[in-house]
Parts: sequence; C-alpha cells; structure tokens
Amino acid sequence: MSQGVGVVGVYVRDQEEALQFYVGKLGFRVHTDARNGDYRWLTVQHPEQPSFQLGLFAPQAPLVDAATAQTLREVVAKGAMPPLVLVVDNCRAAYDRMHADGVEFTQEPVARYGSVDASFRDPSGNGWKMIEAARG
Repeated sequence: MSQGVGVVGVYVRDQEEALQFYVGKLGFRVHTDARNGDYRWLTVQHPEQPSFQLGLFAPQAPLVDAATAQTLREVVAKGAMPPLVLVVDNCRAAYDRMHADGVEFTQEPVARYGSVDASFRDPSGNGWKMIEAARG
C-alpha cells in the first residue's frame, strides 16, 4: 500500500490573484481548477514535483463559517501562518529574477547554516522561506 501527502493548502484572499502570482511569478503550473457553485478547488504544482500539489483555497463555506473565514483572512494577511519552503538551486539568482518580477521580499538572501536563504510573501500574506539546495 502506498501513502503520502498529495495536497497541502494555503488560504488566499483572492484565488485569481494567487493563481497569477504562483504561475506567473513562481513558475508553478495549474494542476486542477474545478468549481462547484461558489466553491473553487484550485491547485498548482511545481514543474519539478509532479506528485505534489499546493492548494490555493479561499476561506469560505463549506470549509468554515463566515466569521471564521474573516478571521482566517486577517491572520493570513498579517503573515501569521507557518511559512512554506521553496528549495532552489541558486537563491541569489532566484531572488534577482523574482524581485524583478515584483515579488515582495521580507529578507534579502543571507548566507547562514551552510546555505543561502531569503524570505518573501505572496499577495495574501503567506510567508515563504526560499532556501538554496545543499550541494554535495
């Protein structure tokens, strides 16, 4: 029997805005975009990780009630959700490219712990740590 995590979700304030960011600026591609009434199941995946999907989900029914959805939007906007990690071959080069594309960085590349890392946020406020893959 095979098991594993296939989708990890993040809450976004606007799914279309998130889609443009993750596809247009980070280089992900759309995996699934399906609607059921007002609900939209939207997932993207990194081209080098075809078995893993990132869900771009709006906090809304049927997942949560209206009051909880508002609280979640506020918490995400403050950057209070746990950060996601993007592994890249060259952190400084990825920073230069993404910064030129308008990605909001909260930390420029810094060498530490034997690697290089930087931090950025998506348009909804979700924090990302970008880490250079260890060599060797």
